[in-house]
Amino acid sequence: MTLKKGDAVEWNTSQGTTHGTVQKKQTSDTHIKSHKVSASKDEPQYIVKSDKCGALAAHKPEALRKR
Repeated sequence: MTLKKGDAVEWNTSQGTTHGTVQKKQTSDTHIKSHKVSASKDEPQYIVKSDKCGALAAHKPEALRKR
């Protein structure tokens, strides 16, 4: 599955399903707050903004579903 900036997605959390919007495809290591995000071209992660609280988080492609 290929996602792009602006795609609406959902993912599972311990509290249930959460919704958000893809901000970017991350293909290199970075940090979100103090959390290290390990990403590469072969194993990218997606930076997603939560609809509920506006927080940014990184997710592996297999954890996300298009809405």
